[in-house]
Amino acid sequence: MQIHPLSFRAAVLSSQSFLCVLALVLLSGLVAVSAASPEIFPAGVKRVVFLGDSITYGGGYVCDITAWLRTREPGRQFEIINVGLPSETVSGLSEPEHLTRYKFARPDLHERLERVLAQTKPDLVIACYGMNDGIYLPLDEARFQAFRDGIQWLHAAVEKGGAKIIHVTPPVFDELKGGHPGYGAVLDKYSDWLVTQRAAGWQVIDLHTPMKQALTAAREKDSAFAFAKDGIHPGESGHWLMARTILTNLGATDVADAATDLSMLARWRHGPEILQLIRQQQAVMKDAWLTATGHKRPMRPGLPLAEAQAKAGELEKQIKPLLDDKQ
Repeated sequence: MQIHPLSFRAAVLSSQSFLCVLALVLLSGLVAVSAASPEIFPAGVKRVVFLGDSITYGGGYVCDITAWLRTREPGRQFEIINVGLPSETVSGLSEPEHLTRYKFARPDLHERLERVLAQTKPDLVIACYGMNDGIYLPLDEARFQAFRDGIQWLHAAVEKGGAKIIHVTPPVFDELKGGHPGYGAVLDKYSDWLVTQRAAGWQVIDLHTPMKQALTAAREKDSAFAFAKDGIHPGESGHWLMARTILTNLGATDVADAATDLSMLARWRHGPEILQLIRQQQAVMKDAWLTATGHKRPMRPGLPLAEAQAKAGELEKQIKPLLDDKQ
């Protein structure tokens, strides 16, 4: 049978077109997979330490970020250490009524940072301060300067120890729930200053602005809405917003539309279990690390570090099989 030259040429072109389309589809698929699960931390980063006050100690956003890392980057071995300390400041300030009411002055990061860095040996520090640093009073230049001095000292100390540091602006303060008129504007100012440090080469994630915008938008629909019942400490939705903001700023492309931390884990059949087990690990380890590194705030001591690590290891045996079970 003879094949007409024009028909043969058309067939070849059609085949080539199909192969090109197929290649583009496959390439698009690879790009989509890559875009959905990028590595948010550079190669060589294994130990990540979170520093902050009671919001960080609460740990919801730390657990959510850990869950993202465990599910999206299962081949990398991360150790996520939460050493947030309730009531702490980086400014070194404490209001007199804090001592009267709670019987202790606010702890000062200056007192413990050297020990924390020496014992945890981080590759990367993520620090979120500011909420307590204006000690819930109107804007004052001396207090503002103490915050700036403390942040600059923290930045230099971490880098001197050989680690990288990412600063996160403080969560929003809700005056409607927390009182202290004018304190929201104080945190606006502190956050704005932190963002300007990008010009000095600092890595700064602005959490404050999107959280403030989200609070305003939600309250327009529901006047009773609040991220934090006391105006300070976010609940689960607030912690997820914190985690999502940090993750997207670090390059995660698959959480921007996730309404909750569980929806972030929707592709994993045992997503709720994974998150709950991670929360248990973090709860055991954060108290152990705080006790091991030492501080001056009265609070329940954690387990000895070796005992806590053994408990975390048992929980890890439950987590690992769940990571591969996707829907």
